[in-house]
Amino acid sequence: MSILVVMSLLMYLMGLMSFCLNRKHLLLMLLSLEFVVVGLFLFLNFYLCLYNWEFYFLMVFLTMSVCEGALGLSLLVLLMRTYGNNYMISFSLLW
Repeated sequence: MSILVVMSLLMYLMGLMSFCLNRKHLLLMLLSLEFVVVGLFLFLNFYLCLYNWEFYFLMVFLTMSVCEGALGLSLLVLLMRTYGNNYMISFSLLW
């Protein structure tokens, strides 16, 4: 196995672990999701280079990940304006 595959899978698993452990703050959850996306991007890049496929799918993947990041940041700004903090415990669906 290549070092790039091991590094990308390690980044993916560390991002998932960080996402599961940092459930207090929304910003930390968004950062860990972006870390997972970067790990998946590295793995897809290695996989597509290995089989000499087109890199068009990587551009679509990057576009979707940028849209996901922008949507997450806009939700963060909305919640900060509404509640005044980014603690997940203060967001309740019953309010």
